Amino acid sequence: MSLLVASGLSLSHGPKVLFDGAGFSVGPHDRIGLLGANGTGKSTLLRILAGEVTPDAGALTWRRGTRVGYLPQDVAALPAGSVIESVLAAVPGRSSLEERLQAAEDGLHAASDGETQLELSAALADLHEQLDHFDERFGRHRAERLLTGLGFSLAELEKPCSALSGGWKMRAALAGLLLQDPDLLLLDEPTNHLDIPTLTWFDQFLRASRRALILVSHDREFLDRQVGKVLALELEGIRAYAGGVTAYRRWRVEEEARLSAAARKQQDKREQLETFIERFGAKATKAAQARSKQKLLDKMETVATLEERATVRFRFADAPRSGREVLRLDGLAKSFGARTVYRELTATVARGDRIGVIGPNGAGKSTLLKLAAGTLAPERGTVKPGHGVVMGYYAQHLLEPGGAAAGSLDPRATILETLWALAPDKGEAWIRSIAGGFLFSGDDVDKPIGVLSGGERARVALARLLLVPANLLLLDEPTNHLDLDSSEALIEALRGFPGTLLFVSHNRTFVNALATVIWEVKDGAILPCPGNLDDWLYHQRQLEEAAASAGTEPGARGAASGANGEPGGERERKRAEAEARNDRYRREKPLRDALATVEARIAALEAEAREAESALADPALYQDFARARPHIERKAAAERELGDRYQEWERLAGQLEA
Repeated sequence: MSLLVASGLSLSHGPKVLFDGAGFSVGPHDRIGLLGANGTGKSTLLRILAGEVTPDAGALTWRRGTRVGYLPQDVAALPAGSVIESVLAAVPGRSSLEERLQAAEDGLHAASDGETQLELSAALADLHEQLDHFDERFGRHRAERLLTGLGFSLAELEKPCSALSGGWKMRAALAGLLLQDPDLLLLDEPTNHLDIPTLTWFDQFLRASRRALILVSHDREFLDRQVGKVLALELEGIRAYAGGVTAYRRWRVEEEARLSAAARKQQDKREQLETFIERFGAKATKAAQARSKQKLLDKMETVATLEERATVRFRFADAPRSGREVLRLDGLAKSFGARTVYRELTATVARGDRIGVIGPNGAGKSTLLKLAAGTLAPERGTVKPGHGVVMGYYAQHLLEPGGAAAGSLDPRATILETLWALAPDKGEAWIRSIAGGFLFSGDDVDKPIGVLSGGERARVALARLLLVPANLLLLDEPTNHLDLDSSEALIEALRGFPGTLLFVSHNRTFVNALATVIWEVKDGAILPCPGNLDDWLYHQRQLEEAAASAGTEPGARGAASGANGEPGGERERKRAEAEARNDRYRREKPLRDALATVEARIAALEAEAREAESALADPALYQDFARARPHIERKAAAERELGDRYQEWERLAGQLEA
């Protein structure tokens, strides 16, 4: 039985229609990725399911007793008290259990007859069992495990919630939601405030869960690992697809090509009929045939092709070539009060480097970019841009004070004024063309920055980077407020960027696609690792396995300028890493072989389903159901088996990840 059946959902905001008779269902173990461009209603749909928004029409039918947990993009407030208290308070019911327990104990003490005492003793035992079960599922130990997994230290659990920043409030709210263990999780961009180590933990935690899930995220890799079904908010309505995000997009492209081909074929047929009717309609010998052709033409239904949604499309302008050394950080020191972020930071960025900066929240990633951009002064040391360097800076918090030089936006200025200020010598038409590439057209450019959504502000900030051709881009979480399509359009544009990149991002797809070097910010220093994020994660696992086999603590690495160990120790380390790699390969090979077999079967079934669907696109088939029936049955059988194979793939992939 489904957890939820939504039928006939309709909702409009003024003239804008978000949903018109939408319907879908959610099964007890469905893992659903909710896709759609900014403004199509993803967050609104989650709020409808969470009971925060009432649709204009339609109904939600829930399975009796279904518990729903909802995490919005922004958490306004948490329950009063410490972090651990607020998380424990997210699960109601403990206080009523304790009250009932106390009442049973009082009644037992007051009871005089044996029968009443026996009844109360049984009730007391049952209440104690319920309380033990409650503590096991929703108690302090599990809350602490969730909070530490999300990056809190044990000492921070007693910190008052009022002292938390927005990002840490979001983590505490997420911990409270996970502690509730609801039947259906509604997660709206849950990774926006998670650093890479925490995101890795959260990814594994969610994958191990058997609960139903509806997830909005701009990270395609994260979505593909988590979901086995897609609900896409397309121009023609909500589309459901059994498969991951990458598979859905491939299917969508194939569907568009198939419908376009069918539409062209139909148009050719229509033109042939019209030509015959026009040529022979007035001839007595052909008049009957012409009338027959006209009836056939009148009955012909138009093949509806997919309407293409406007998406961000741009490329970075060519910039002058910089010198070989693009940026030098020499002996930097920076503190905030008693907290020291950097002591003696020294590092160099070379021309063509694409450096992804990672590390725990609060380690100093954004501080590093601000120091490099010159919007924050170090207490000691120097930041030296190289010869011919032209810098472009994208700030994480776009409305902070500081102006354009600090990557900030003026909330009072319009989009047109914001862009034109950076290229005053250009004409208005040229500025509007740049804005149009970021989906701002017509009167949209006259909107003040202050009224824009987070995604719209992000697009304005990206548009500014095109107005001053730069050969060094400093990007601090550029995908945070972008939808999936815009995020991937940015990746494609940066792939073609000929200059140097230094960026902070928690989006694994973004980092894996662009980084050639990872800088891990740790203990006031930079630990470089060649490759992308997957390479860094693999290297971390190798270090942990090597350290475990050697009986030492993992993670003992030098800083960026770090000291080398003794030659013998280095040889031992490399030998231990090689042995760990070989052992890992032996353990992983059976799972990888099984995964390859399942993936090959999935590919064959998907091809079979597509062939059957393509055959069913022929309108002539529906004049003879006997001819259509084998294709219908073949498609249904392929889709049934696909569901089983997807589950098998998820199980094997989960074992491999573990």
